[in-house]
Amino acid sequence: MKMTPMIETFVMHFGEMGSRWGFNRTVGQMYALLVISEEPLSANDIAEALNVSRGNVSMGLKELQSWRLVQMHHVPGDRKDYFKSLGSIWDMANKVFEERRKREIEPTMSVLRDTLLVTPANQQEEYAQQQLKEIHDLLENVTQWSEELQRLSPEKLSTLMKLGSGVGKVLDMKDKFLKSS
Repeated sequence: MKMTPMIETFVMHFGEMGSRWGFNRTVGQMYALLVISEEPLSANDIAEALNVSRGNVSMGLKELQSWRLVQMHHVPGDRKDYFKSLGSIWDMANKVFEERRKREIEPTMSVLRDTLLVTPANQQEEYAQQQLKEIHDLLENVTQWSEELQRLSPEKLSTLMKLGSGVGKVLDMKDKFLKSS
C-alpha cells in the first residue's frame, strides 16, 4: 500500500499524538492508517505502508486489540488476517478515555485514597493531606463527569459541546460589558 502525501501527513501526525495519548508512535500511525482505510488491511499492508518490520506491526496490532480499537477480519479464500478500526470516531475517543482512566487515573486515585487514610504525623503531613484531598476530589469529579459524558450519544455530546462554546462566548461578552461600565 502506498500512502499519498495527504494521508502520510495525517498518519505521521497521528503517530506523534498517539505517543501523547498513551501508546507509541508506530502504534498511533498504525491506528491512523486503519481509521482512514476503507478496506481492512493485513499486517503486511501496514508494514509496507509504514516501512516498519512485520514483528513491530504484530506487536502493535496486539496493543490496539487490547485497547479494543481494532478488529480482525477474515477474507474468504485468503489465509491472512486483516484488520479494521472498530466503531466510530466517537467510539475511539471513548475507548481511549476509558483506557487512560484505567491506566492513569485509577492507580492515582488508589494511591491518594491510601495516603488519605494515614494519620498525619506532623503539620507538614497534615498540610500535604489537605492538598492531596483536593487533588482526589478534583479527579473524582472529573472522572464522574467524564463517565456521564461517555454515556451520551454522539449527537447529544456534539450538541453539548456546541452549547459549551456558546456559554464561553456569553461569559466573554459579560466580562467585556462589566469592564466597559
